Amino acid sequence: MRVRNDIMRTLSDMHTVALATAGRLLHFELAVAYEIFGTPPREATGGWYDVLLCGPVPVRVGPFVVEPDHGLERLVSADTVIVPAYADIDDPPPPELIEAVRAAHESGARVASLCTGAFALGAAGLLDGRRATTHWAHTAELSARHPRAVVDPDVLYTDNGSVLTAAGKAAAVDLCLHLIHLDHGATIANTVARRLVTPPHRPGGQAQFVATPMQVTGDHVLADLLAWVQQRLDQPLTVPDMARRVNTSPRNLGRQFRAVTGQTPIQWLLTQRVRRAQELLEATDESIEAVALATGMGTATTLRRQFKRIVGVPPDSYRRSFHSAKPA
Repeated sequence: MRVRNDIMRTLSDMHTVALATAGRLLHFELAVAYEIFGTPPREATGGWYDVLLCGPVPVRVGPFVVEPDHGLERLVSADTVIVPAYADIDDPPPPELIEAVRAAHESGARVASLCTGAFALGAAGLLDGRRATTHWAHTAELSARHPRAVVDPDVLYTDNGSVLTAAGKAAAVDLCLHLIHLDHGATIANTVARRLVTPPHRPGGQAQFVATPMQVTGDHVLADLLAWVQQRLDQPLTVPDMARRVNTSPRNLGRQFRAVTGQTPIQWLLTQRVRRAQELLEATDESIEAVALATGMGTATTLRRQFKRIVGVPPDSYRRSFHSAKPA
């Protein structure tokens, strides 16, 4: 079923994901999208995606040769179109790809770019007047080429409804998980994240670049703390409580958190509380007041304020959108 851009689709409509394979592509982003959307989890009992590779000719992607299933004209009838990253931003996207992406969006498709794929969306005019991002090393160039776009160099991804963009590499995973979250809910998105051995998707507003990138492995000072906090989200935790747990000062804990998550401890804690609230709103019929207590927010007023700030919609609206279609 094809619809206009201003009509919200139902989950049953969001089934065909077309990956645009034209030009010189980077293999990581293409492989990530194919893996995430092409492998249904057992828990997805309500259907999954039909993934198509669409391009005019076979293309070399890194050390591989990709044979498309369909021509670029197939993009126009897809529900979601994903443009992976380009190897060289000085090599313009093929004109036929630009036209196909524009036509797909005009026909009602949701169009997303991964990393430097944003340059193709910009060339198609889809970023005009919209927030967008790409790898932090190329955001200045994206802004220079497409001055009508609102380029944000400090976020992981942007979501304008029908047009989405992601920063580089790991942010492509975040955006793909975000799309699954929109279509199937937090439980299924988290299931896919676990299969990928990656944390549940990060919010798009999180910073791309951190001063000292590091993984939270078993011997990291935060590894035990993060698990400990996740098990106590219903309790009134404070930053001093968390610092005492790992025998450090609140200031040092703040440095550790910013290095690992790009957030302060309290920002991270609030985000975890809201993510837990999302799961409860999707999977239970508990009242907003009960969800607030179960997530440590205390009152429905506090939950509504923080939920709206982080998710973008009130918890009541979120439940109406996601509750009925999600398994308990």
